[in-house]
Amino acid sequence: MERVVYDQMAELDQRHWWYRARREVLAELIRRRASPPPGARLLEIGCGTGHNLAMLGEFGSVEGLELDDAARAIAETRLGGPVMSSPLPDLSGVPERSYDLVGAFDVIEHIDDDRAAVTSIARRLKPGGKFVMTVPAHQWMWSAHDVVNHHQRRYSRAALKQLIRQSPLRLDAIGYFNSLLFPVAVAERMASKARGRDDANLSLPAAPLNSALERVFAAERHLIGRVPLPPGLSLFAVASAT
Repeated sequence: MERVVYDQMAELDQRHWWYRARREVLAELIRRRASPPPGARLLEIGCGTGHNLAMLGEFGSVEGLELDDAARAIAETRLGGPVMSSPLPDLSGVPERSYDLVGAFDVIEHIDDDRAAVTSIARRLKPGGKFVMTVPAHQWMWSAHDVVNHHQRRYSRAALKQLIRQSPLRLDAIGYFNSLLFPVAVAERMASKARGRDDANLSLPAAPLNSALERVFAAERHLIGRVPLPPGLSLFAVASAT
């Protein structure tokens, strides 16, 4: 990702509706479909500034991995300990068959060889351990946001399912999320392109709007992992090590 993306993350990850609501949704997804055991050992790959680490800490002992030096320094402060640095799919120094849960939240779309990345992650899981991943959905939604974030692709549901099924993992669950705001996002993205103003700005909305968007997105926590959501801006997959 470009430097500006990490800078925005550091500035906004505790206040912006998208970060705040996504943490609530991911927590419920993990609780319902991954169910880490008591005393679980967890790893977040691509943890950025560490804004998910406290949430993941609700499920056990958490470790992080992040390549960007500045983001990793913030994550280490939040974690209260060192954060690893090793690229996918290599993951050198990350112990194999050691984790009850590995999370990669909007990470795999950055990797050239996504199949090798998922295979490498599978080797870090204990037998029966869970991999929880999220990725951006719909290649036709490609925009300047994807460019500045150095995405290699956006995924269809079929492509994500195939990625997991071609790996050593067993697919447990797959689906869309950030669905309630999807029509608004599509309309805004199409309007921006029509105006020739397709940009990657992730500014903080005015407080009332920020709060409203957070409430709408966070409401999906009541549904995710329970019932299929309609097409949304993102996809999740939960898979098990055999």
